[in-house]
Amino acid sequence: MGKLLAVDQDDIHGRQSRHTITDKACLERIQRRVTKMVKGVRKLKYKDRLKQLGIYSLERRRLRGDLKEAYKTLSGKERLNKNKFFILAQDNHGLQGHSQKLFKPKCRTTATKTFFINRIINDWNNLPQEVIDTTIVNIFKNRLDKTWRDMGIYS
Repeated sequence: MGKLLAVDQDDIHGRQSRHTITDKACLERIQRRVTKMVKGVRKLKYKDRLKQLGIYSLERRRLRGDLKEAYKTLSGKERLNKNKFFILAQDNHGLQGHSQKLFKPKCRTTATKTFFINRIINDWNNLPQEVIDTTIVNIFKNRLDKTWRDMGIYS
């Protein structure tokens, strides 16, 4: 079974337990503290330390993993039926960006907005064509990282 299906039950339903929120905050605090231990970046603000060290925040790493799983599913690298998870935009005419734009359904509840699929659609649709046009997962990750670095995104 692919990683896409082996997610926390709270994540599937768009809810986060109190423990999940506490764990995220704890992990982010640890990363903040550890980055202060590196000589030369101690006195910088957290976002500047991340940029200087070339690492991402916890939320950005989660998004990177989600986009990687979406890429693997859409490119057929996972043994999943992509049509069960994603709906490709029918009309790419006039859309800027890449050729695999996803249709964004309307969300009636706040909880639905945090489902895996709805959580990544905007970020996926904003990726440039050269990131999507890869045949190897590591090349996808490298191009995604390069795109984010060029945009100055580290948090």
